[in-house]
Formats: sequence, structure tokens, C-alpha cells
Amino acid sequence: MAKRFSSNYPRKQDDRFQFKVNGDIRVPDIRLVGDNLDDVSKAAGRTIEPGVYPTRVARNWAEDMGEDLVMISPNADPPVCRIIEFNKFLYNKKKKEKEIKANTSKTVIKEIRFGPNTDEHDFEFKTKHAQKFLEEGSKVKAYVHFRGRTIVFKERGELLLLKMLKELEEFGAAESLPKMEGRRMIVMIAPKKKK
Repeated sequence: MAKRFSSNYPRKQDDRFQFKVNGDIRVPDIRLVGDNLDDVSKAAGRTIEPGVYPTRVARNWAEDMGEDLVMISPNADPPVCRIIEFNKFLYNKKKKEKEIKANTSKTVIKEIRFGPNTDEHDFEFKTKHAQKFLEEGSKVKAYVHFRGRTIVFKERGELLLLKMLKELEEFGAAESLPKMEGRRMIVMIAPKKKK
């Protein structure tokens, strides 16, 4: 007997099943929109404006044009549809999503770690790195990690982070004052906007 495989991984949602097309649209009336209504008018032999039409009539117009009736907003009252080739509709939708994704800026967070007993040379070195990260537009998460008994030196850690903030004030600003999270004292520094 052959063993059936069932994957526990979620399947990738296919866009084809998100939209109702042609015969799947089972509402009596739809609101017809789109920038190709002039072409629909030619196929129908009369002027067609954006508005509410019986689903059956809109489906016939789409058929006459060799296109599909696609429901783009099922929750509206009545549902909103377009007459367009379904694959072209999916292509345009993915293209828009890709453009939106490309235009959103991704926030990069760089971490800089100190110990409560960090000496001056290490402090200068790490501060220069933080400055470079802020100039590149990245956020900096600076923290002092307290290991073992060094937890008693919280004041040193706080002074170290405040000193770093003072050094970097022309390149970035702290989102909040240093605070303890477990065995770490953390401060987030956001880059200043360039004029």
C-alpha cells in the first residue's frame, strides 16, 4: 500500500482563487468600473458608463469582447467588477505590488555591543562604526551586556551609553533613554533625516 504524504507546510496562496471570474460571480447586480469601458461600449453597440448593471448583461459584454468579468471588490455593495483578461489583471496586480514593495524603505538595524568595563580605545572605535552606520541611514542598537557579577555596574553601563549618545548627537537621536532588558542595557539610535 502506497503511503500518502501530507505536508504540514502551508500552501502558497494562489491569486487565481482570490477572485471570482465570469460564472463564479453569482450576485444579481454588479458595479462596473475600469478604464476600458470605451472598448466595452463598442462591443455592446451603445455607450456604457461606470455604474450598476445586471451581472448577466456584464458577463455577456465581456464574452463579446473575448475578455473576463473579474470581481475586484466582493465586499462592496454591489460588488465591484471589471471587464479585463484575467491573466492580464493578475499580471498588473503583481506588478503594482512589486512597485509598492520596491518603494517602501527597509529599516536596517545594526548592533553595537559594549561591556561595562569597555576602555576608551574600544569606545572610540565602536562609536566611529555607529557614526558610519547612522550616516548610511541604518538604525543603531547599542547595548551594554552585563555578564555574571558585572550586573552591579549598571551605572557604568548607563554612563557609557549616554556618552555615546552625546558623541553621536549630530548624526542621530535616541528613540528613548537607555533601559534594562534582562542582562542588557539598550538604547536605539535613529539616523537624523538629511536635508
